Amino acid sequence: MLSSMLRTSDDVGAFIARIALGIVMLPHGLQKLLGLFGGAGYSGTVEFFVSSGIPAFVAILIIIGESFGAIGLIAGFLSRLAALGITIIMLGAITVHLQNGFFMNWDGTAAGEGYEYHLLAVGLGLIVLIKGGGLWSVDRAMTR
Repeated sequence: MLSSMLRTSDDVGAFIARIALGIVMLPHGLQKLLGLFGGAGYSGTVEFFVSSGIPAFVAILIIIGESFGAIGLIAGFLSRLAALGITIIMLGAITVHLQNGFFMNWDGTAAGEGYEYHLLAVGLGLIVLIKGGGLWSVDRAMTR
C-alpha cells in the first residue's frame, strides 16, 4: 500500500504542481503554526476556528495539513497524502467563502475575499493526487 502511494514517474508537470502548491501553502501554514507573516500562531488560530464553530481537533488538523503538508509537498515526501490534506482543507475553505463570490473583492463592496485561490489550490492538489510527486521527489527516490 505504501509503495503504491509513493509510486510516481519523472513527470515534470507533477513536479511543478507539487512545488507551486507547497510554496503557496507554506506561508499560510506558518501563519497558523508559528505566527509568522502576521498570523495568529497555533493558540490564536485554534481559538479563532473554535470561535467560528469549527471543532478544535479540526483546527489542529488544518494547521498540520497546511504547514507540514506544504513542507512535504516541497520535499516531495508523501506527496499524495499532503496533497489530499491540502485539497480537503481548501474544499472546506471554499464553503466558508462561497457567499463572497468567485473573484476577489476588487471593488471593496463584498464582505470578504472570493474562493478563486482555493479552487486553484484544489486543482493543483488533484494533479499531485493523480500523478504523485513527480520529478525530484523523495517519493520517487524511495520507489526506484
